[in-house]
Amino acid sequence: MAALLSVAQAQAQLLAMASPLAHEVCPVEQAGGRILAEAVVAARSNPPVDVSAMDGFAIRFADLAAGAHWRIVGEAAAGQPCPVPVTPGTAVRIFTGAPVPAEADTILVQEDASWQDETLLLTGNGPPERGAHIRKAGQDFQTGGALVPKGLLLTPVRLALAAMGGTGHVVVSRRPRVAIFATGNELVPPGATPGPTQIVSVNSLMIGQIVRACGADVQDLGIAADTPEALDAMLARAAGADVIVSSGGASVGDHDLVQPALKRAGAEIGFWRIAMRPGKPLMAARLGSAIALGLPGNPVSAFVTAQLFLLPLLRALQGAEAPLPVLGVAFTTVALPENGARADYQRAYLEDMPQGPSVTPLTMQDSAHLSGLARANALIVRPALAPKVRAGQWVDVLRLPYDHQM
Repeated sequence: MAALLSVAQAQAQLLAMASPLAHEVCPVEQAGGRILAEAVVAARSNPPVDVSAMDGFAIRFADLAAGAHWRIVGEAAAGQPCPVPVTPGTAVRIFTGAPVPAEADTILVQEDASWQDETLLLTGNGPPERGAHIRKAGQDFQTGGALVPKGLLLTPVRLALAAMGGTGHVVVSRRPRVAIFATGNELVPPGATPGPTQIVSVNSLMIGQIVRACGADVQDLGIAADTPEALDAMLARAAGADVIVSSGGASVGDHDLVQPALKRAGAEIGFWRIAMRPGKPLMAARLGSAIALGLPGNPVSAFVTAQLFLLPLLRALQGAEAPLPVLGVAFTTVALPENGARADYQRAYLEDMPQGPSVTPLTMQDSAHLSGLARANALIVRPALAPKVRAGQWVDVLRLPYDHQM
């Protein structure tokens, strides 16, 4: 039997199958969670003119030396130009975000002043230097400057930045179409009452949520019975999908029929069986223009392999610059034994501490232990043949994108 692929080898082979999807124009209001296909360039500068960063008075810095009193000659508000210039010995009442009047070069904050009628007096230390409390035009960004590079996820802040720069629409990759189904005579759909030897099918529900959060459209095809005919029909129903995700039926038992069904449909098997725990029976194939990913049937295995393979695949299809998950480090609160020949992804709880992030593996690591996975917010990544570590030593971790403290 051929040697198992490493996780890195399998990820590289999977991403090599992915060709970026077509691009489309999307309003910024609807582009959250999408990946940019073209960089966003500023159509305007921000701020567009010099504006006040504080409530106070626009003055000439030179007047501080000539005497600490001024005549108030006008008022400047945000969004409106001030028609009154500042001349020697005069000041303009100004509010945060308002354009700085002509000839003014400094803001005297109102906490350092007192005023009555048209007379302004300096009562505090005053501005420390010329230009104090003024946001210069283009200080944030300037017309023509790059705001958001292509290949990045449009987070709420990046969307706000694009909109502030004058962008009303962005070019993104279209949403991947993902067809999901589960296999197994023992499965019943959520909400149904299982028989004495049956269980509720949860992988499609779980994977569907993961896929939607990555910007994909989901078609849940349901459950396929353990027969060649049922699997053939299920693959036919998945026609038109960019990615076909199955769970279960990818191992070597007599009822593990997904790989034969893919071959009957004309698929080219890319890889099968990975040197990892959990998730060894992972499978990938090319079926026409679609990529088929066979996840293990155990929920924990399906979840872990989705993080390491399915999400990177969907990001790559959308043109992500860096589709693979990024590992961090944390110090383990307990000693960890040496690892075997397969990379181990231990479910764990990570906590940010003053001395750095700490991580504690969950007691139960069985691949069908869903209640344990629900308490985990990280995976401890133990490479193949990793030596034992003592409590307090640093280990690699993968933070999961879910906050269980909320």
